Amino acid sequence: MPRFMTLTDVAEELQISTAAVRTMVLKGELEAFQIGGRGQWRVDSQKFEEFIEQLHEEQRKRVEAEQERTDQPQ
Repeated sequence: MPRFMTLTDVAEELQISTAAVRTMVLKGELEAFQIGGRGQWRVDSQKFEEFIEQLHEEQRKRVEAEQERTDQPQ
């Protein structure tokens, strides 16, 4: 994997639209930077991998919380 990914590269990896990736970047959910005269966005591949790990961790926490909620006596 190259060190820097375009928003299109990220979108293809996540199988979502480039617009959705741009929204995540603008909301600060995915770290990216602009470079060049036209301000093209780039995502460091290491930051992208960290982002994916963070999503996995958030999902694990949601599953655990749901399991705790359903395991409690009513």
